[in-house]
Amino acid sequence: MRPNLNNLSGEKEALSLLELNTRIRGALSRAFPETCWVRAEMSDVRVNTSSGHCYLEFVEKNVQTGQLVAKVRGSIWAKTFRMLKPYFEMETGQMFASGLKVLVKVSVEFHELYGLSLTVLDIDPAYTLGDMVRKRMEIIRQLQEEGVFTLNKELPFPLLPRRIAIITSPTAAGYEDFMNQLTRNKGGYPFYTKLFPALMQGERTEASVIAALDRIYQHQDLFDVVVIIRGGGATSDLNSFDSYLLAANCAQFPLPIITGIGHERDDTVVDLVAHTRMKTPTAVAEFLISRMDSVGEELESLRQDVSLLAMDILSRQKNYLQLVATRFPSIVTSRIERNRSGLQTIASRLPAMASGLLSRRQSVLENTELRLRNGITSKLSESGRFIQLTEQFIKMASPDYILKRGYSLALKDGKIIKHASDLRAGEELTTRFIDGEIKSIIKP
Repeated sequence: MRPNLNNLSGEKEALSLLELNTRIRGALSRAFPETCWVRAEMSDVRVNTSSGHCYLEFVEKNVQTGQLVAKVRGSIWAKTFRMLKPYFEMETGQMFASGLKVLVKVSVEFHELYGLSLTVLDIDPAYTLGDMVRKRMEIIRQLQEEGVFTLNKELPFPLLPRRIAIITSPTAAGYEDFMNQLTRNKGGYPFYTKLFPALMQGERTEASVIAALDRIYQHQDLFDVVVIIRGGGATSDLNSFDSYLLAANCAQFPLPIITGIGHERDDTVVDLVAHTRMKTPTAVAEFLISRMDSVGEELESLRQDVSLLAMDILSRQKNYLQLVATRFPSIVTSRIERNRSGLQTIASRLPAMASGLLSRRQSVLENTELRLRNGITSKLSESGRFIQLTEQFIKMASPDYILKRGYSLALKDGKIIKHASDLRAGEELTTRFIDGEIKSIIKP
């Protein structure tokens, strides 16, 4: 509205805010006289418990950046909401909650006080289903491109899956069914189970199950397989198992994962990446028991094979022993005859052999006797010469032999004096000759 320049008072012509909003309301009413269908994402969905009305926001985000590019308030009156919500959830299998893309039939309204809003009159579940399928296919394609989609399926399944890590809610009916089926197996197989509690429905399911996987990973050497089970609950709760983060964690987990989500509809993405997918927790328990049965049957087959082989070996040995027993007398007789002939030959040769041996021994003894005699004679001759030399040496070393040669011996107190320094003045000295001895006194 341009100001009126001819206004002498100088006041500008203006609209009140109410007038402006009233004109906007009229313009919108003329522009959107009827209802229209709108594509948008639901956000901030909340229900007034007293009135039953549902209030929410419809938003649109930039495909590349994820930033908001449009937003408007919305409302679903209680009468309409009571019909739309169960219809939508039954058709889509998803809870009527924030984050879903929807196609809704709305009337465009503008209130002078509350502004623009959309009143929902109808909803098309087929559009949401198509968007969910698209997102699901995008997640599967991303996992395949990253090369992790089949990693868990490629893990070798343990021969005896006895140590089981269980991810579920401890209060879930499916957990009780699983444990009853497992522990009461007809084969009496012992199973070791450990529960890792997790939320299996609601917005926190993804984070809770991933946290349980992280706890199992820290003790992976203690387990053979991981079981993810849930029983009962709304089909809409399965949306968490179509999560990329949860599916990526399961696909890359180092232990085989078995799922028993508990519904007959199309597999979730987690089912697709898991090593083995079963329909229910009870079916998971039956699968584990069947694996034990298979091993038991193989062992029984091996036992029977071993028994048959042992019986065959024993039978052959028995036949051989019987054959030996029938032939044993003739073998013994033949052997005795051969030995008797040998003994007779030895007996005929024994006198000559003994005579020759005795002759050789006698010759050896005679030679030995001769060598002993010669040796003794030589030894006695040598000993006689040694005695003569020793006797002559003793005679030459005796004092009498020395005195006979003209020498004398000086003695003091009966002991031979060898040095002059051994004598003192006044001491008596005895000098011995061949024909006697004399005594003398040492003078100073």
